Amino acid sequence: MKKDNAKKLTPEQQHVLLEKGTEAPFTGKWLYNKERGVYVCASCGAELFSSGTKFDSGSGWPSFFDANKKNIELKDDFSLGMHRKEVLCKKCGGHLGHLFDDGPTETGKRYCINSAALDFEKGLKDKKKKKN
Repeated sequence: MKKDNAKKLTPEQQHVLLEKGTEAPFTGKWLYNKERGVYVCASCGAELFSSGTKFDSGSGWPSFFDANKKNIELKDDFSLGMHRKEVLCKKCGGHLGHLFDDGPTETGKRYCINSAALDFEKGLKDKKKKKN
């Protein structure tokens, strides 16, 4: 990630996006957001998730069953003694969270994302509909 982008980030955003940190569960700004719009990278503004793909996973972090795959990169993560898929912003390389195969829809995916890694743009390009 470019250092110029890091200057505008809060300390918590820097910890998550640059140091691959994790915010405490049930504390994130966007966890309970139900407005329609698009979630973007807090660092570079790349469009990442539609509010129509957001669901309550009970995990304590915003969860999505699908992503804007042109702006998402997945990387094997073997930290903490387990194998997970790390979710990164393809545009700036910022750490967003992890991808799990226990989602509730036909995708079977749960993108578990830190609120600190996201900003929200209300009402923009929310094309996906929830499928429950």
